[in-house]
Amino acid sequence: MILIYFFLAVYVLAMLFILLYSFAQAHLLYHFFRFKKKLKPLSSPDWDSLPMVTVQLPIFNEQYVVERLIDSLAAFRYPKEKLEIQILDDSTDETADIIKKHLQNFPELNFKYIHRVNRQGFKAGALKEGLKKAEGEFIAIFDADFVPDSDFLLKTLGFFADSKVGMVQTRWTHLNENYSVLTRLQAFALDAHFMVEQMGRNSQDAFINFNGTGGIWRKSCILDAGNWQDDTLTEDLDLSYRAQKKGWKFVYRPDIESPAELPPVMSAIKSQQFRWTKGGAECAAKHLGSVLRDKFPFKVKLHAAAHLLNSVIFIAVLFVSLSSIPVWWAFLQGWIPDVYFQGAAVFLIGFVIIAGVYFFANLSLLEYSLGSFLRFLWELPLFLSVSMGLGIHNTVAVWEGLTGKKSAFIRTPKYNLESNKSTLGKNVYNQMKIPFTTYLEGLMAIVFTVLVAISIITQTYEMLVFHVMLAIGYGLVSWESFKSYRMK
Repeated sequence: MILIYFFLAVYVLAMLFILLYSFAQAHLLYHFFRFKKKLKPLSSPDWDSLPMVTVQLPIFNEQYVVERLIDSLAAFRYPKEKLEIQILDDSTDETADIIKKHLQNFPELNFKYIHRVNRQGFKAGALKEGLKKAEGEFIAIFDADFVPDSDFLLKTLGFFADSKVGMVQTRWTHLNENYSVLTRLQAFALDAHFMVEQMGRNSQDAFINFNGTGGIWRKSCILDAGNWQDDTLTEDLDLSYRAQKKGWKFVYRPDIESPAELPPVMSAIKSQQFRWTKGGAECAAKHLGSVLRDKFPFKVKLHAAAHLLNSVIFIAVLFVSLSSIPVWWAFLQGWIPDVYFQGAAVFLIGFVIIAGVYFFANLSLLEYSLGSFLRFLWELPLFLSVSMGLGIHNTVAVWEGLTGKKSAFIRTPKYNLESNKSTLGKNVYNQMKIPFTTYLEGLMAIVFTVLVAISIITQTYEMLVFHVMLAIGYGLVSWESFKSYRMK
């Protein structure tokens, strides 16, 4: 019985962490509505007084998308004599030759090709190397899978009229969000971040983050904050906190869109998730203590803690999932009073809050149409299921980040499926090695499927919905993982 109560305590504590996190999300949702009311219209700077701008394009083995990226930059509406475009190429494959050949189509533009042979510091190292040679007063950054708006600079530069503004971040949109269920679920999650989270934090002057791409910096802000550093896997989040701790203001504009491609296969999604999740944990270890000690308002500290520790949610979810098995068994045997389970209903508040965040984030983009509401009804439970199914994979990433274990910066494969230049199976960047965690995910899918069957047979429905979602989540994640890792 002592062991059972131990598992019950783990279950309750993990659920309590999730509940507290949801309260922070509720506060962001409140400020999301306030932000929308006070969003000021865009103002374009005078054409004759436009400043010198450098656009940095960090590239590593991007043969499928690099031409599309170059074409989009060549279409920028900006004085040619005031625009420098740095291609920061660390490629080790034919991408380098593709770039050099394609640049011949634009002799009138100021493209600067910078090739490194060692990848030291990965993306952060490439950006830092380019910054040494950058001629611009402002630095815009786009990853290889982006297709930026031709008026991007004209829409963003006006905010730098305030000398304290160090960075302007725009909202990612999705070129291939309707390609598959996986891309739809990613868009579902990212839209919540770029609507409720970024808007909610920015409206109350809390810490927000540069998202690594689709944003523009004041060069002096980057240098003042200590330049790009490669001691975390999320160099963008790291620099964001260093800059804002020094007093620089950040501006988020949801009305300026930066279209990009979503990973269409699970192996690529996992690669991206691992980097984001581990990097977030590394930044928590690096910055959270100083933020809490500094003289920031309480609400700023609260949201910084929720922001930096949001990856810990995956540990909490995994603990809840695993501890729910013995807790469910104890209920089945009558070892735990029913009143305990009835009291646990308070945790449904967290679910309602999270559902509200995703509801308003996603439906507000589609003006609350009936179609978007019907789509939400299946996207939310499936998204929550898949998020729980990624619990093992992302818990490993969080643990490595918090404990200081270092790993290489693994790029996310790009596909450019719209151009028919690449298919899922023939992409040369597909990862072939199946990680051990994928087998564990398959095992978890089997375990929770069996638990669901037993619950139905014994008519013990207390955790049926939760276990059904876990069975679906682990089943879909493991199935899609095995499919993607074995592509040839």
